[in-house]
Amino acid sequence: MKISEVSQECGVSADTLRYYERIGLLSPVNRTESGIRDYDEGDLKRVEFVKCMRSAGLPIEVLIEYVGLVAQGDKTAEMRREILVEQRELLLNKIEGLEKVLGILDHKIEVYNQIMLRIEQNFAEKELETEK
Repeated sequence: MKISEVSQECGVSADTLRYYERIGLLSPVNRTESGIRDYDEGDLKRVEFVKCMRSAGLPIEVLIEYVGLVAQGDKTAEMRREILVEQRELLLNKIEGLEKVLGILDHKIEVYNQIMLRIEQNFAEKELETEK
């Protein structure tokens, strides 16, 4: 697949794909005889993995470290697991914080719903009084 196709399919700009390759998040992509990047299925899976991890908030530096360890093979399995466990814990803490914020927002919205209901009731009562 060409970079434009991968960009469209994965929802990542071509510049971002080139950047990820340059910093080592993606392995060097095979190229055609004319030098055009030719992404294969494995490349697409790596792009999706990086995109998923970035959307979860993993820093680029952590991903670079992780990908570097993956390239070293099974001897780094424990270190990779530790990175993922640590990042999972950070993500759970973030989710907990977001759930708290969501609860506050839900409460505030309900308060405003009640205010709007009272305003509508008062308006309806005034309308009835003016009609009399």
